[in-house]
Amino acid sequence: MRFPLRHVAIVFALTAHCVLTIATYPETNEQAIMKEPPIADRRPHSWVLHDIEIEDPYHWLKDQSYPEIDDTDILNHLKQENAYFEQFMAPLQNLVEDLFSELKGRQVEDEASVPVQDGPYVYQSRYRPNSQYLIHVRWPRTESDAANLEPPEDQVEVLLDENALAEGKDYFSLRGFKVDPTHQLVAFGVDDNGAERYTLKVLNLAAGEYLPESMENATGEAVWSTDGKTLFYVVNNENWRPYRVMRHELGTDPANDEILFEEQDDGFFVEIWRTTSRKYLIVSTASNVTSEVHYLALDNAGGSLSVVEPRQDEHEYDLDHHRERWVIRSNDQHKNFRIAVAPESQPAQKNWQTLIAGSDERYLLQTFAFESHTVVQARDNGLRSIHVLDADDQLSTISFDEPAYNVYLGSNPESDPKFLRLVYSSLTTPNTTYDFEFASQALHTRKVQQIPSGHVPSAYVTERIMAQARDGTKVPVSLVYRKDTPRDGSAPLYLYAYGAYGSSSDPYFRTSILSLLNRGFIYGIAHIRGGSELGYAWYEGGKLDQRTNTFNDFVDVARFLVAQKYTSKGRLAIAGSSAGGSLMGAVVNQAPALWGAVAAHVPFVDILNTMLDDSLPLTPIEWPEWGNPIESKTDFEYIRSYSPYDQLTAMDYPPLFVTAGLNDPRVTYWEPAKWVARIRHLKQDDNPLIFRTEMSSGHGGKSGRYDSLREVAEEYAFMISVMGINATPN
Repeated sequence: MRFPLRHVAIVFALTAHCVLTIATYPETNEQAIMKEPPIADRRPHSWVLHDIEIEDPYHWLKDQSYPEIDDTDILNHLKQENAYFEQFMAPLQNLVEDLFSELKGRQVEDEASVPVQDGPYVYQSRYRPNSQYLIHVRWPRTESDAANLEPPEDQVEVLLDENALAEGKDYFSLRGFKVDPTHQLVAFGVDDNGAERYTLKVLNLAAGEYLPESMENATGEAVWSTDGKTLFYVVNNENWRPYRVMRHELGTDPANDEILFEEQDDGFFVEIWRTTSRKYLIVSTASNVTSEVHYLALDNAGGSLSVVEPRQDEHEYDLDHHRERWVIRSNDQHKNFRIAVAPESQPAQKNWQTLIAGSDERYLLQTFAFESHTVVQARDNGLRSIHVLDADDQLSTISFDEPAYNVYLGSNPESDPKFLRLVYSSLTTPNTTYDFEFASQALHTRKVQQIPSGHVPSAYVTERIMAQARDGTKVPVSLVYRKDTPRDGSAPLYLYAYGAYGSSSDPYFRTSILSLLNRGFIYGIAHIRGGSELGYAWYEGGKLDQRTNTFNDFVDVARFLVAQKYTSKGRLAIAGSSAGGSLMGAVVNQAPALWGAVAAHVPFVDILNTMLDDSLPLTPIEWPEWGNPIESKTDFEYIRSYSPYDQLTAMDYPPLFVTAGLNDPRVTYWEPAKWVARIRHLKQDDNPLIFRTEMSSGHGGKSGRYDSLREVAEEYAFMISVMGINATPN
């Protein structure tokens, strides 16, 4: 149920030869006479820990009044960097517009989700042409059409238009659109600056009016009581840590809301959800390696929570409710987890009976306990899989033919559905939405992603190969390229990876990379240690005192691709974001000449200083991932040995495209700002280094669907230009 704290949606970049001339968009005089980049002051600052002195002349870029950011020197410096970014990109605007047109041309203007049945209604989210944000609608359900795919437009009711809420705002995010059990109210959270502090609102659907109460500083997620009169939600503390579950009775002042649960340990975050049966509220409090679950019957909204099993160090578990039992996923017997069951009235660990044993080959990810079937999401030999347990607990698997693919569950809100909604894709196959019919075990195609500008899957080749790392470990790599792309080492290759928190980078369909493939790029994903593609042990192999395996894997994959003539040295474009930005910083330090260019988005590069600052929201919960350099000199020295900011030296650096968000609570703006400032001071080359801080957003960059596409187009234009690639697609 938890997600990587420094993870963000995958973004793309490219690179190779550092040449500023391109076939269609030649260098201009303006570019040739570009002003010098801004140089940050070096102000003396040092500190000592574990008898080791550290100098940090760019410490001043962290605003000492954070989370308020009002230091004039800092803001002026960031604005100067932004101005330099815009100046560098100005000669490339024709290419940016061409790329943006391509990216937008692959989007369906009036795209809509596959309708989802829930009680007496069918719900859907859709875009209007040229709209940036979603519109949420519904219409009455009819049993004559099991899928209800064709809405009677005269009966379609607009519930909420996000575009109206976002009007006049530079940033907008809606989270947790939850309709109450009576289908009369909807609760959702709104964030208008990217700081991830949501205001929870409640809309009366019949009246089209908001209830007078709103809950501030929330995570955006909420759970309704059975009667729709009580709302449970989570709030953040001053350091952005989700720590309290609140109980709100509609019609009362939120200031008087009762604290249902409070987590005192700074290393634990709290989240809530409703069981698939709709019977229970689940409160989970967890660190990166330990969890504890509490529950409350939703038809007894005024009651107290009960604990399933008290926390034990490094014991992770979660659960769902099924008829008169609990279905529990736990790592108590195997790193890759087991599935167990326990009586509804006796959920403690001593009563757990194994349903699916732990396995080295199968990594169990999540369970959904529907009334008639239990569905298990897993990862088998590196690929995602979906398994179904029937009423007699007999296991079957939903099978797919391609050698590398991605599949996940879609929206399945009902407790006893006839169909299971799932979404499938591969690097060549667009997103395909299926309904799996439990009775017949047949897959019914509900929707295939349309590419208005055209896409022929058979024109591309996809491969899954194994590259050997320096310690002998075999690392999976997913590749895709056009059939006419040469395999003689001349092709540029874009390589992406994340490699942290057990988050896997799956080979799913991305319309944006077609702009690269059609310009001769090979696109690759390195499934390096630190993710969990090959199970929990794969994750453990890239964390704590094995963290450098992640960086070594990436460099070794790149060298393997060069040796196998997929590309050549200097023709490798690499990109990563958040913790993947740590990866970018580390591999630049380790093998700078290998990369043609690097895109580092909201990069977590000042690792040592961040892990030493326990006032930051994510630091205590991150210690099980990275180590605690405050308490341990060994951890201190190991983190310092690879922390990208601390390992910068005087050398030649590849072209760099760096981004940050001023309001980002996950990777604070000063990490990339300090990193860029130090590289500018040390770099001995003329390669471009541009850095932009989004001044009104956070970790995910711009929020609108077209605004985010323009960011991708800018990045691609930068990469294509510095690589000297023909800008005209095939």
